[in-house]
Amino acid sequence: MTATPPEPRRSGLRNPVGAVRGLGAGTLTIEALVLLMAIAPLAVIEAPRTGAAIAAAVALAVLAVVLAGTMRRSWAWHGATVLQGLLMLAGLLHWSLAVLGVMFALVWAYVLHVRRVILG
Repeated sequence: MTATPPEPRRSGLRNPVGAVRGLGAGTLTIEALVLLMAIAPLAVIEAPRTGAAIAAAVALAVLAVVLAGTMRRSWAWHGATVLQGLLMLAGLLHWSLAVLGVMFALVWAYVLHVRRVILG
């Protein structure tokens, strides 16, 4: 007797690749918006490295938008993972960026989990 290979799991989605890509792009877009909204409180707070923290927030927001637009490429998923690390590293400039970094790293970990479950 030959064993038949198990059928691939069906997610019930018409286009699972597109759905996962949309989830990743949407998450990165929300992250970019939150980073841009973080500029106002950073500008009000008088801290030693406020200018650098604002520049980092803008640069990371731009990077998030670029990555959201390139989610069709496999490297964009890796780049978005690196983005979460960079945001946590930006916490050295201001603690609030570290908090955002941890929050979005957890969200991104969930996105990667959903991607693995749906696409295998």
